[in-house]
Amino acid sequence: MSLLPYLEIDRIEAGCDEVGRGCLCGPVVAAAVILPIGFANAFINDSKKLTKGNREELVDVIKSNALAWSIAQASVEEIDRINILEASYLAMNRAVERLAQRPQHLLIDGNRFKTDLGIPFDCIVKGDGKFASIAAASILAKVYRDELMCRHAIDYPGYGWETNVGYPTQAHREGIGKMGITPLHRKSFRLLPEQLEFPF
Repeated sequence: MSLLPYLEIDRIEAGCDEVGRGCLCGPVVAAAVILPIGFANAFINDSKKLTKGNREELVDVIKSNALAWSIAQASVEEIDRINILEASYLAMNRAVERLAQRPQHLLIDGNRFKTDLGIPFDCIVKGDGKFASIAAASILAKVYRDELMCRHAIDYPGYGWETNVGYPTQAHREGIGKMGITPLHRKSFRLLPEQLEFPF
């Protein structure tokens, strides 16, 4: 079953989502997508419910059909300076600002958002499983960030980023314990459980 195409017809709505909040390293990445009113695709869904191959195939579908799309990020340094929640807002605001078309309304995945862009918004809990534009944004953001972390895995082997893309898996934490942290690790995060603390 296709997700809802819009919250309110006859206005330009941009769906927004971010990925990487729960990771131990790397940026938080956000995307914003404006889909045409008549667009429908039964395969577009919450990116977490799709296979890697499905997500990668849908990227081209989304980009070629969207009225506008953009991807933005907040850096590790920004996450450590302003905290991950504020950095998530920052990344989403940047994604909206970079859209080629200014939306009249934002559909935000989650339960809170902050912006000074002057665009009204609705926060929708689990919105990536309800609205096509939010789901499309989640797909673009996840594919972009996963590919970024796989490239970083080549420069920083031993942390398992090629599969865990920075999330706190056992392999990732074992890598931190053996090799310490990289410049991409978020120093404001608890990188190891207390019983596994190592001097960095």
